[in-house]
Amino acid sequence: MPRGPEFTEEILDTFSKVDYLLNGMINDRGVPRNIKRVAQKGIEELKREDDSPAVLASSVMYMITDLSQDANIPFHSRTTIYRIISLLENIKD
Repeated sequence: MPRGPEFTEEILDTFSKVDYLLNGMINDRGVPRNIKRVAQKGIEELKREDDSPAVLASSVMYMITDLSQDANIPFHSRTTIYRIISLLENIKD
């Protein structure tokens, strides 16, 4: 996974934590399919290499924030979403 110099070890670690949390949502049988689809898109977005870390983080945060307002999302998944947002909002250019 070749990345530019702006991808510090801390940013890569944050992205791997977010990837782990999103995969947990995808593998959770209690999470609706529409939410799993957005989680999968978030994982794919994090793996893109053509944008800066802040752009990738804000793109994923935008997708995930919409999920927190979904009435069908289980409470534990909503907590996971808030955790993902708090991890990603620390990434800046």
